[in-house]
Amino acid sequence: MARPPRAPRPSVRQVVGVAKALGHPARLRMLAMLARGAPLCVCQMTSVLELAPSTVSGHLNELRRSGLVSEEKAGKVVYYRLDERGEAADAVRRMVALAASDDHVRQDRILIRQVRRVPIPTLTRAGLKLERVGIKRPRLRASAGA
Repeated sequence: MARPPRAPRPSVRQVVGVAKALGHPARLRMLAMLARGAPLCVCQMTSVLELAPSTVSGHLNELRRSGLVSEEKAGKVVYYRLDERGEAADAVRRMVALAASDDHVRQDRILIRQVRRVPIPTLTRAGLKLERVGIKRPRLRASAGA
C-alpha cells in the first residue's frame, strides 16, 4: 500500500521569514490579539497599539508575506486573521502562549475585547482614540527594573 504524499517542508528562507516576523514586539502583540478569536481590522489594532495606521499595515503585510495571517475584504475594510493552515501555525501558538504573561499583551487582551464592541465607523470618527469611545487603558504594572 502506497503512503500518502508528504506535505512539502518549508525552505530555510521560509523559516527565516517566519522567525523575522515573530521577532518584533508589535507583530507578536498583533498575533496575540488575532489569536483571541474573530478577525480584526487595521483600525482596531491601531487603536490598541497606539501606532500609526501605516506602521500597523506594514507589520501586517510582513505577517501576511510570512504566511502567519490571511486577509479578507468586507466592503472597504480589510480584516486579518491567523492563518491556521500554515506550517508555522504551531510556532505562532507557542510564541503567543509564551508572551501571554507580558503586561502589554495582557493589556491588549483587555482592550481588544472592548474595541470589538465598538462599531468601526465610530472608532474611525474618534480618530482611533480609545478614550473618545469611552475605553480606558488599564495601568501597566511598574517593571522590576524601574
